[in-house]
Amino acid sequence: MIRAAVLPAVGAPLEITGIELPEPGPGRVRVRLAAAGVCHSDLSLSNGTMRVPVPAVLGHEGAGTVVSVGEGVTHVAPGDGVVLNWAPSCGACHPCSLGEVWLCVNALNGAADVHARAADGRELHPGLNVAAFAEETVVAANCVLPVPEGVPLADAALLGCAVLTGWGAVHHSARVRAGETVAVFGVGGVGLATLQAARIAGASTIVAVDVSPEKEELARAAGATEYVVASETTAREIRKLTGGHGVDVAVECVGRAVTIRTAWESTRRGGRTTVVGIGGKDQQVSFHALELFHWGRTLAGCVYGNSDPAADLPVIAGYIRDGRFDLGALVTERITLDGIPGAFDAMLAGKGGRALVVF
Repeated sequence: MIRAAVLPAVGAPLEITGIELPEPGPGRVRVRLAAAGVCHSDLSLSNGTMRVPVPAVLGHEGAGTVVSVGEGVTHVAPGDGVVLNWAPSCGACHPCSLGEVWLCVNALNGAADVHARAADGRELHPGLNVAAFAEETVVAANCVLPVPEGVPLADAALLGCAVLTGWGAVHHSARVRAGETVAVFGVGGVGLATLQAARIAGASTIVAVDVSPEKEELARAAGATEYVVASETTAREIRKLTGGHGVDVAVECVGRAVTIRTAWESTRRGGRTTVVGIGGKDQQVSFHALELFHWGRTLAGCVYGNSDPAADLPVIAGYIRDGRFDLGALVTERITLDGIPGAFDAMLAGKGGRALVVF
């Protein structure tokens, strides 16, 4: 019996309870978690913005140590440190055949599997494949990647979502070039990773935008050169900071219609707006035909940073080892499993960066 955070039903409070895990069968790996990040996507799963089978063990950003492996698993062995990959690509579908592994149509098939059983016998699903809000988990072999050399195991949990998403938004989706100006909307875990990635890309002016004035110090430590407290005049303020033009690139990490629209309006004529935040179907964004023609901006969605974890993690690890990317700077609170509901409340209130569950 291990402890885990279980979502019993959509909209219900999390239960911190005991569950029974099976031993890993063929092609499966059992991992003892070192840490798991509390991401806004977990909140979106709990409130129904994103739909997965329930009851489920939540948590999709984690790292730990391999306990045991099933038949046929050769790329990791007991004792290895691994990062959990919540969106493994199948390698066979149409997007995968195009090299767009982040759009794999089969990536979340595992979320419908029976992952474990609660003490009362209920069948539990793995929220986003990996069920990282637990002391241990059993996952498919393609859901684990070796922790890159020189990266602390607990901090490596952040590589599984926040870092790959923020890094990829800058380097793959928006393709920020040295000297360009960037605005990042939302200074949570993903936003902080995006700011660091923009700094590494050589952006000249980096504007961080958030509803909370208390996050300015966090944002500037991550690379922001300017800080704007979100208001009805945000787009105007950003244009003032960029010679009246607007930024070359805006990255939206919130997933709200008003924020997406503001990010678009903050982007210069011919600039790029990348949407990372996950919003609900009720978040409708409107544009009229003339402005689309006149401004010539590009608006793009971004899934998992448009990243290939196997290719991107070694690159990011190099910057971590060189001291240019600071994983610890993303973490504003280290908590236990019992602290996850409080971390959800903090996210709803717009507080903090990334809460990290440390086992």
